[in-house]
Amino acid sequence: MVKVMAVNAGSSSLKFQLFNMPEESVITSGIVERIGFEEANFEIKVDGKKHVVTCPILDHNVAVQLLLDALVEHKVVDDLSEIGAVGHRIVHGGEYFSDSAVVNDDVVSKVEELCELAPLHNPAHLIGYRAFKEALGDVEHVFVFDTAFHQTLDAERYLYALPKSFYSDLKVRKYGAHGTSHKYVANEVIKYLGNPKHSRVIVCHLGNGASISAVEDGVCIDTSMGFTPLAGVMMGTRCGDVDPSVMPYLCKKLNKSPDEVLNIYNKESGMLGVSGISSDSRDIENALFNDGNEDALLTGLLYSRIVSKYIGSYVMELGGVDVIAFTAGVGENASYLRRIIIDNVSRALGCHLDESLNAIRSKDNRVISSPYSQVEVMVVPTNEEVMIARDTMRLLEL
Repeated sequence: MVKVMAVNAGSSSLKFQLFNMPEESVITSGIVERIGFEEANFEIKVDGKKHVVTCPILDHNVAVQLLLDALVEHKVVDDLSEIGAVGHRIVHGGEYFSDSAVVNDDVVSKVEELCELAPLHNPAHLIGYRAFKEALGDVEHVFVFDTAFHQTLDAERYLYALPKSFYSDLKVRKYGAHGTSHKYVANEVIKYLGNPKHSRVIVCHLGNGASISAVEDGVCIDTSMGFTPLAGVMMGTRCGDVDPSVMPYLCKKLNKSPDEVLNIYNKESGMLGVSGISSDSRDIENALFNDGNEDALLTGLLYSRIVSKYIGSYVMELGGVDVIAFTAGVGENASYLRRIIIDNVSRALGCHLDESLNAIRSKDNRVISSPYSQVEVMVVPTNEEVMIARDTMRLLEL
């Protein structure tokens, strides 16, 4: 039995789970939020109880030390030497990594090089890695890349219709994101199907960030996010696909720079921009069903229509579909959005939900389609952390 720490470091946060492997049992989990602030929050869950501390956490080194001290204080471990390995989520691996990687100087150098493609994420991941490396000494580390699962896309799916030199010289192409989640969910669906030789799965990872993937025989053949996580479907605050000509038009009309408009695309659009209510689908759902808010209704309809269009296009690419799987915060919990999305594709695919099953909230994998549906529809709660732990075990041969 090996204790493996799975880490997801953001620009101002650090999420973690400590696993007993290979049993995959969670020993403890938690999050550090508002890193860099005088009033930061540290939360750790031990034996079913949450312990919350508010204190200054000025950088990731302080956050990591606070976490490691808490492990000993709450007797999660008697000594930090019990931690056998650490796996880190890395958003962007570019074309360098089609799989997770054991960390060495070359791997770190490549991730540093890719910081310009993920400026909000990769630098934070590296800070988290270095903080754990300093605190834990000789413990080995593994990087698990969000983009790796999508490296199986072929050129006709990852290239943009731009001058070829933009790709060859500047590496402008579709990279995708959420790959760790897409891989986990696709594998769970294939397992549910009985591990057939051939399978066609569409994974709808719908959270504050959202992406769709087409998975054939366990291999990703297309995905909705592009050069950055801004592309694809509408999200909490991100616009998704927009005519490129909108950018210079808004710059001129609003007297804003491209960076300022891009900030609007990323942080003021999506559900928040259309509804004027919130980026949180729960707030929009409350406004719709409690207040009859018309903008909330429009937001739900627009969101669902965009997702269903991607589902339809991926059905064509796959030559059919066996299972449509919903995951992440919105996909797992917003039953009314699942219903609208499936209604949108029902005439073409002959798929239908069982409303009583769709209404159930559970942390378990579950089928929500009716028995007479020609395509099965599932909800599969994602677990990126366990995928990080699995890859860490596999690559370090623990």
